[in-house]
Amino acid sequence: MAVTLYGDKRLSDDRPTVQVTAVTWPGDEEPPPGGKSAGPTGGLRSRRVKLLLAGGLTAAVLAGVAGVGAYAYAGDVPRGTTVLGAELGGRSRADAAKELRAELERRAATLNGPLTVVVGETKAEIMPADVGLAVDVDATVAAAAAADAPPVSRLVGSRTVDPVVTVDAAKLDAALRTVLGKQGRDMTMPAIIFTGTTPKPVYPKPALSLDPDQSVQVVKAGWLAGEPVTVPVVEKAPATTREEVDRLIAELAKPAVAAPVTLTTDKGSVSIPPSAIARALRFSADDAGKLTPRVDVKRLRSALGDRLASIEVPPKDAGMTISGGKPKVVPGRTGQQVDTAALGRDLLAVLPKTEGRTVTGQLKPSEPELTEEKLATLGIKERVSTFTTRFPGGLSSPRSQNIIQAAKDVDGTVVQPGETFSLNGHTGERGYAQGYKDAPVIVGGKLVPGVGGGVSQFTTTLFNATYYAGLEDVEHKPHSFYFSRYPAVIESTIFWPDLDFKFRNNTPYGVLIDTSWTASTITVSIWSTKIYDSVKTEYGPRRNITKPKTVYLEPGPRCISAVGSDGFSQDAFRVIKKDGKVVKREKFSWTYDAEPRFICAPEPS
Repeated sequence: MAVTLYGDKRLSDDRPTVQVTAVTWPGDEEPPPGGKSAGPTGGLRSRRVKLLLAGGLTAAVLAGVAGVGAYAYAGDVPRGTTVLGAELGGRSRADAAKELRAELERRAATLNGPLTVVVGETKAEIMPADVGLAVDVDATVAAAAAADAPPVSRLVGSRTVDPVVTVDAAKLDAALRTVLGKQGRDMTMPAIIFTGTTPKPVYPKPALSLDPDQSVQVVKAGWLAGEPVTVPVVEKAPATTREEVDRLIAELAKPAVAAPVTLTTDKGSVSIPPSAIARALRFSADDAGKLTPRVDVKRLRSALGDRLASIEVPPKDAGMTISGGKPKVVPGRTGQQVDTAALGRDLLAVLPKTEGRTVTGQLKPSEPELTEEKLATLGIKERVSTFTTRFPGGLSSPRSQNIIQAAKDVDGTVVQPGETFSLNGHTGERGYAQGYKDAPVIVGGKLVPGVGGGVSQFTTTLFNATYYAGLEDVEHKPHSFYFSRYPAVIESTIFWPDLDFKFRNNTPYGVLIDTSWTASTITVSIWSTKIYDSVKTEYGPRRNITKPKTVYLEPGPRCISAVGSDGFSQDAFRVIKKDGKVVKREKFSWTYDAEPRFICAPEPS
């Protein structure tokens, strides 16, 4: 059967025809002449047509739904999604980022301009770039792509996604605290301190300051809105109240020093007087201002002095001495001491009591901090530097005796790798009780008698020994005036407790300080393992030279005359070589005042 496409076969046109073979369905024969079916299947054809029509409509609907779905789910970002007014929906992440950057560029004048902040009573401007305010484009697009958007909402709905804003919280807090200025106040932490054996309260006061987290949130929001930002100033009270401080005084601090406490051990008993309790009982506040009592056993030991000597044997560190030109280990000793952790706990428990003020101390073996075994691994095997200075007056002068006393205090000290040595920390206060005597010291720009005078010469000698060993200089200060017995610039004074000399053992080996002296010299040697080929000093020229003036002083036993010396500035360079190459070149600079010529006599008229 021939069928003309697009029209009836009775119409004549030039469109091509296609031969189509009819498909016969089972039981579907063409009806006989007369139009009646030859059997029961005569109605199947009409049903088939209806099914084909229904299938076509379904396919059309499904195709439409698929098209709508494709439209709704096009791109990485759900349709209808905006950020800062920019439509990002239906776009890929890359296109969304490009559109968002374009929007930020349109807003650049506002976003990059000064941001007005109000902190307390003060209004100021901060620059967004100075505190790291910025929109993180990639993070914002990721948030937009992850926005919750149900299918129908993707077609007819909309949603706004907030941009992801970054800020340097530390820089912002610093900038806002500058604006806050004197309006703020630090928290007064609660405390209880003893004056003698009398406890006195320090009552807490709240802080008036900024909350960094709140500051970040309000500044981010205000920056995007382009509006002035009011930053909240918050009051934060300590955890311990005034009433609790009074309660601690009444229930603990006052009873604690009302009577002695007896410490009993297997080796005997020791009375702990109220004065020692007052020094050891501490009330410490944490960062939140919570006040907690404790017994500082180290302070208790110091306050008891020699009282514990009758029941304890202190441990002794292993040490070293130089014998026959070589370092030799000196054995340490295990001690026996009261268990400090238990003593602190038990003593705190009985201090509120008026009766039964007795604690039992357990004596435990106490190992030295530095054992022979550990000392043997520190690599102290050879002398790596030595330095000598000369002093006048022989060993009988008070100044010379102070130099030698300091040398004795430091001799044999072992500084382990990474440790920092402090001369003040090692000797403690250098007073009469420690064997030091009155000798000239520089105070207020002139020489006056003072206990410990002359120790600066030992300090300079020690400084130079560590300097030429290549050890790290942590703290030193040259003299105000130049003395020819010391190397210029490379020297150090000391004064308890304000001026100290410190060096750090920045090597992987232990360091032994060895001191020796004659009637006119003091020598300090450093023993360790040699690391560097050489350590030398290169000087720059003296400059800015000033001449001394003459000053007449009132004659008397406290007046010390001086011939005077020039003032000048100079640079010194420590040059350290290793494996034939310069590995470090350190600059040291100092300016000396001109030392006046002091004359102990009335000024001539």
